Amino acid sequence: MSLLSFRKTKDATETSINPELEAFLQDYSIEVMPRTAEKVENFRDLLPAGTRVYIAHIEGTPIDDMVATAKRLSADGYKVMPHFPARIIKDEATLTDWIARYQGDAGVEQALLLAGGVAQPHGDYHSSMQLLESGQFDKAGFKHLHVAGHPEGNRDIDKDGTDALVMEALHWKQRFNETTDAQMALATQFAFEAKPIIAWADAIKDAGVTLPIHIGIAGPAKLQTMIKFAIACGVGPSLKVLQKRAKDVSKLLLPFEPLDVLTELAAHKAANPDFNITNVHFFPLGGIKTNANWAIANGGASAVPASQS
Repeated sequence: MSLLSFRKTKDATETSINPELEAFLQDYSIEVMPRTAEKVENFRDLLPAGTRVYIAHIEGTPIDDMVATAKRLSADGYKVMPHFPARIIKDEATLTDWIARYQGDAGVEQALLLAGGVAQPHGDYHSSMQLLESGQFDKAGFKHLHVAGHPEGNRDIDKDGTDALVMEALHWKQRFNETTDAQMALATQFAFEAKPIIAWADAIKDAGVTLPIHIGIAGPAKLQTMIKFAIACGVGPSLKVLQKRAKDVSKLLLPFEPLDVLTELAAHKAANPDFNITNVHFFPLGGIKTNANWAIANGGASAVPASQS
């Protein structure tokens, strides 16, 4: 079934798709965890063929479960990008083993490298820069290496509320990208307000950090769920968007959708084609199916879901 005919079968009362938003959502990515992936009977009913799917590695998740999820998604035709959280990787032997297993069992050739959410490192690594310096990903021939971005800062890194250390790390990663064969991008924390995101993206570009940005967006979820995750993940000033909505009792029980922030970002991208946000990355806080269906309804499909193509 073609994309056009697929859309014609959708409910006739559905509003037309915003062409700027549709363009902005092309080649979006989404994040899963092994335990949430298990609940999805068939990803091909939900995600466009070739979608990049990040696999979040939460502390305590066995590497066997991570690799099994990667193998399943890869077999279904998706580009798999597992997390490598530095602080839960014990040593170089563990890192080498993980890379080999992902590559050998699931054909993985890309990774998101990040410090990780634990306070104390479990072993030799504490930052994504150490993982990059190890040379293990280059040796294995990984083609894409993404690292974290923080549109609203990161108080775990810059405890004084500035962005000094975060910017120092971004410049280091920019130099690494320029002096190696790595194809890097920034995958960011989610935020809820477009103007601060645009200002941050412009500011790091002006400072010489030209890595493409895959902007983190929280997928549709109950407002209470969204607020809980936002606080837990350290979302900054844009949290006020949720807090303001929470004061409206009539909206308290309704799902919060990312339509406003994405529409504004899409309009900015359409007016400024060289804008350094190149992709959208969804955190499916309200569930993978809910997020995937919302993306399809708003034009976010490189193609129709794989089973309908």
